[in-house]
Amino acid sequence: MDREQEEMQFLGLFGIYKEAYKIMYSWRRLLGQISLVLILPLSVIFLVHMEVSEVLSSRIHHNTIVLEDTRAGSPTYNKVSDVLSSELATLWLFRVAYFIIFLILSLLSTSAVVYTIACIYTGREVDFKKVMSVVPKVWKRLMATFLCSNLFFFVYNFLAFFIFAIVIIFVIYILGFGSTKAFIAISIVFWILYLVGFVYMNIVWQLASVVTVLEDTFGFGAMNKSKALIRGKMGVATLVFLKLIISLATIQGLFWKLVVHGVSLGIVSRVGYGVLCLLLLFILFLFGLVVQTVLYFVCKSYHHENIDKSALSDHLEVYLGEYVPLKAKDVQLEQYHV
Repeated sequence: MDREQEEMQFLGLFGIYKEAYKIMYSWRRLLGQISLVLILPLSVIFLVHMEVSEVLSSRIHHNTIVLEDTRAGSPTYNKVSDVLSSELATLWLFRVAYFIIFLILSLLSTSAVVYTIACIYTGREVDFKKVMSVVPKVWKRLMATFLCSNLFFFVYNFLAFFIFAIVIIFVIYILGFGSTKAFIAISIVFWILYLVGFVYMNIVWQLASVVTVLEDTFGFGAMNKSKALIRGKMGVATLVFLKLIISLATIQGLFWKLVVHGVSLGIVSRVGYGVLCLLLLFILFLFGLVVQTVLYFVCKSYHHENIDKSALSDHLEVYLGEYVPLKAKDVQLEQYHV
């Protein structure tokens, strides 16, 4: 990053994108190595999960229909029932394995990219070997932040739907079962408010991941710090998040239609579209992580929280094979005045 920190506070959406592109282009070799080792497997697993889940779900659906049309207790019924139970167990084991592997690769990728961008920001020398030696020690902190964020999501969803159920019961009690218009209106308002809260929590979680890597706080502390950082930059952070989510949904939709359900296109076309979707997803994951890190520095600059590059560089060092997190007093030095 060749910008002074004071200038970064003025970066908008396209400014952040431009800065992220410059970093990716200037450091394409190092980021390419990191991507091939961590982000490419992450992308492959993401798409393979969609394909395998669809195949297993189709078989389960077919055998469920056969079971319903077969006389209970017959040899055929027992055989199909055993096959169906086995397929259900396989599907759930596959999903659990996918979640664990995807989570680990996501945390490792985040650790590697954020650490690398921080080293670039401080102007210190960084290579692939150093990054990979630090990553295994950082991802455990990210796991703590991930678990805390998921606890927040669980509580948020529970309270949201509990409140929704209470409101609906109240409406039915007051207006009766025929109040369709009132029900629809309340449902629309509820879902809008719910999505606003859901997007906000996702933004907090994403920025908290960067905070976890670069500061000495993690878990709930990282989330509180993230909430403080996005104040005043909520509009830009929301646009960044929504664009990434829309891009991800678009790639998923293309893969679902052209590869998973694209049997009529032929094997060659499906493989070609699959490779295209993999390439797009690969770039999106890397770009998203770089953008998140740039957004962190933009938010720090906006709140006039000066980061001493030498202090940040010192605390990104690896001493005796141990990762030394950036201390809060070094990250949150005295505020500079513009």
